[in-house]
Amino acid sequence: MDSDVITLDKLPIGQIGYVESLLSKGSERRRMLDLGVVNNTKIEALYRSPVGDPTAYFIRGAVIALRNDDAKKINVSYRGKF
Repeated sequence: MDSDVITLDKLPIGQIGYVESLLSKGSERRRMLDLGVVNNTKIEALYRSPVGDPTAYFIRGAVIALRNDDAKKINVSYRGKF
């Protein structure tokens, strides 16, 4: 199955994606890199808050909550169905 590149905020709960690129700049980009969001990093979408924002992701052994505005700036490859 081919993989599609989507933004992280579109990754369905319970699914895994791999970081393709970061679109953020400056200190926001540095924060993502410090959290371990680098190319080819495996990210699993765990939980979405009842109101839809933020979403919890499993990244490099840690659970991290990201707002949708931040997740929209992370491109991931995803091999599943929507």
